[in-house]
Amino acid sequence: MTQPEALKNLLQAIASGNISPESALEKLKDLPFESLDEFAKIDHHRQLRTGFPEVIWGADKTPEQIIKIMTAMAQDATVVMATRIEKEVYQQLKQTIPDLIYYPTARICALSAPQTPNQAGTISILTAGTADIPVAEEAAITAELCGFAVTRLWDVGVAGIHRLLSNREVVYDADILIVVAGMEGALPSVVAGMADCPVVAVPTSVGYGASFGGVAPLLTMLNSCAAGIGVVNIDNGFGAAILAGQILRTAKKIAKNLS
Repeated sequence: MTQPEALKNLLQAIASGNISPESALEKLKDLPFESLDEFAKIDHHRQLRTGFPEVIWGADKTPEQIIKIMTAMAQDATVVMATRIEKEVYQQLKQTIPDLIYYPTARICALSAPQTPNQAGTISILTAGTADIPVAEEAAITAELCGFAVTRLWDVGVAGIHRLLSNREVVYDADILIVVAGMEGALPSVVAGMADCPVVAVPTSVGYGASFGGVAPLLTMLNSCAAGIGVVNIDNGFGAAILAGQILRTAKKIAKNLS
């Protein structure tokens, strides 16, 4: 059950006299957030506020903590997912949560498979190289779990620019682009010079020593001469997907208000 449905059912129960206002108040206390053994506070209202539910950062949490958080979130969130989950951790989680699905390249586990797209627009994701795919897949799986259609195009970096130009229709047809690149991070600038839609640039930590673990491509993207680029943090495929989704949802809302 989604959070809006839960609120509606609660209001209907009050109106019909099946629940007292005092009991309803107690239930509402858990809706803003829920404390779990003092190690976490689950934000049950995030989907109501932002359109996307809270997502679990899996790294640095114990399997026991992740299990408790997922179990609490499963009560009302439409999407229950954790990022940066290694295979060994997933195997421990699955012993308690047998329905858990794992996406090894993206290092995401979730309580549901990517659904039939129910959000407007398509998120097109490009990588400069094969080594950038894990970050790009984090973005792709996040977007698909949130209901967006995704187009993937891997290994089209500027070292072989003909590979990108041979697939220029992906750029031309995109509603929004996520471009993932390490090394010198030049691909987003090239793509933004071709595209008529927003470009979300994601620097990765892929590269030799002078790339400084992704700082070099981050600075390249921030200093791009091409307009229309927004840059997220190093290796942050999840953040890129949510930003792209919010842009598409905002465009839909504006179109609705104009109609």
